[in-house]
Amino acid sequence: MKFLQKTLILFALCSSAWAASLVDLSDAEVGGGLKEALTQGAGHAVEVLGRKDGFLSNPKVKIPLPGVLKQAEPLLRMSGRGEDLDQLVTSMNRAAEAAVPGAKNLLVGAVKQMSVADAKKILTGGDDSVTRYFRDKTEAQLTRMFLPTVKQNTDKLALAGQYNALVGQAAGLGLVKSEDAQIENYVTRKALDGLYLMIAEEERAIRKDPVGAVGGLAKKVFGAL
Repeated sequence: MKFLQKTLILFALCSSAWAASLVDLSDAEVGGGLKEALTQGAGHAVEVLGRKDGFLSNPKVKIPLPGVLKQAEPLLRMSGRGEDLDQLVTSMNRAAEAAVPGAKNLLVGAVKQMSVADAKKILTGGDDSVTRYFRDKTEAQLTRMFLPTVKQNTDKLALAGQYNALVGQAAGLGLVKSEDAQIENYVTRKALDGLYLMIAEEERAIRKDPVGAVGGLAKKVFGAL
């Protein structure tokens, strides 16, 4: 018992000495620490999602049937189209897995361009601050980057083409969201949602366990939160 008490006291003292407040850190330390953490997080998110089953086997990011097909799914399965639906789900998720690896350089570039003000806003801005930052800096470019790869994969299935033809008409009548009128647009949007979600989860994990961060500055900054 005495050994346990001594260990806890020592741990508390070490933690107290380690965890300075953000106010005590220089701008360079704050910015550098966050950049280390986000570079680590973005790289790991891309690695996890950009491999076989990265999307398909992860319920947090798995891309489901678009709303219109989801609503019609029972009827389509009853009419013998179940295998087509399953193939479409697999194809959509494979398309996302194929597209994601290309995001790494752009994400790392967004981290490198981060200002001190951006860094402090992220550190004090709540759980969605990382997602908001990356969306603002990379979403438009990543959308353009992902679309060709996604389209190349989804075009292989007849059901995808049929979806585009039918839903395109419905979108023209205002019956379907315009962003879901083309299957490739839907998959690209969902792929980005999944990517940003995983990056945010990586950042939250580092907040929770700063000792697990790769870089010394990241440990120091997140230990101060």
